[in-house]
Amino acid sequence: MSKNVSPVPSGRFSAPAWVKDAVFYQIFPDRFCRSAKYKAVGKFVDWDTLPTRENMFGGNLAGICEKLEYIASLGVNAIYLCPIFKSNSNHRYHTVDYFEIDPVLGTLKDFDTLVKKAHKLGLRVILDGVFNHCSRGFFQFNSLMELGKNSPYVDWFHVHGWPLHAYSGKPNYDCWWGYPALPKFNTDNPDVRDYLFSVGEYWMKRGIDGWRLDVPNEIDDDSFWQEFRRRIKAINPDAYIVGEIWDEPSRWLQGDQFDGVMNYQFRKAVLAYLFDEKPIDVAEFAKRLQGAFPEGRFGVPMNLLGSHDTIRLASLPCSNLQRVKLALALLFFLPGAPCIYYGEEIGMLGGKDPDNRRAFPWDKFPEMQKAPIYDYIKSLIALRNKERVLRDGSLEIAYSAGRLEIVRTLGKKKMTLAISAAKPDPAFEIND
Repeated sequence: MSKNVSPVPSGRFSAPAWVKDAVFYQIFPDRFCRSAKYKAVGKFVDWDTLPTRENMFGGNLAGICEKLEYIASLGVNAIYLCPIFKSNSNHRYHTVDYFEIDPVLGTLKDFDTLVKKAHKLGLRVILDGVFNHCSRGFFQFNSLMELGKNSPYVDWFHVHGWPLHAYSGKPNYDCWWGYPALPKFNTDNPDVRDYLFSVGEYWMKRGIDGWRLDVPNEIDDDSFWQEFRRRIKAINPDAYIVGEIWDEPSRWLQGDQFDGVMNYQFRKAVLAYLFDEKPIDVAEFAKRLQGAFPEGRFGVPMNLLGSHDTIRLASLPCSNLQRVKLALALLFFLPGAPCIYYGEEIGMLGGKDPDNRRAFPWDKFPEMQKAPIYDYIKSLIALRNKERVLRDGSLEIAYSAGRLEIVRTLGKKKMTLAISAAKPDPAFEIND
């Protein structure tokens, strides 16, 4: 038996209090909704087309804005948007300009309208910040391709030879995972650091509520993220800074860098127990769960079961309604901020990237809304919003004789999620 008490804030700022009360809804902008109110120049595939790595669907900010009431109706109170800045990729992790909204998505006015309407509906907004690498189309990198070693931006990147091999041959500059389309910034350069910090500051001043940081561990420099935090929190101390960290995250959770991480350790544990063809037993599951929520850890994690980088729940091996329900019950029962990947509430299918980025089937929504998972997710969100013990309570994980109990306690209030290793599917119940 082990216990987890609320962490003591450390560092200059504590984690923002609102996040423990948050339920996030993650949106992949190109695939969520394409509104006729904004007409992007160009040609896009039909909305029901299966995604590839290159095809563009033309989802836009106006479409997201039109669906904010729907998102709020789920009980959600925060949205996380995958990148929205100018880019020549459908996922926009290849940033061309960090200060411009991608013209396929809309305009700066559309962005301001979206944030204003979201806030009016009680929805906070966090953006995806891709600060480790950019696109070959990024102005400063393009300067290197045009001017070579004479470019004034020659020190913005890690170049190992001239001319640049940006489109043929092995890249002779540092890039993300060896992809020449994604040159890595030289974040030791003060000009680069100031540029990236100014990006964070600019969008904070336009009203966003925080940043989700893409592969921040690949900027292997604590001082960079410490300064990023200082700059962001100087504008809004309640901003949420959450890092995409897939492995053990303690380094970034000392109170001076991030307010939390995307809790992939939690996701890995749930998948290993419920969806693996050779699953771990319930005792090992209890151990791994405790590892994902260690005692005294700083901050508020963003707990997730699916994202734009993972196979959707309904398409995982061994997936069925009972297992998906238990996975979701765990998501909403444990400490942190649950995050729902768009379409999870209607059981959307999707395999490995890019198949997990299908367009939201609004034309089929009335029928898909009747699926049992839709009301079930809404009931879990409502339960979490109603019961403060699920947001503020201490955590105890106990395992004995094939039965796992996850207990949340706040004062005299106690709620328990009990799981038994029944065959073929684990059985579970929530007790008040």
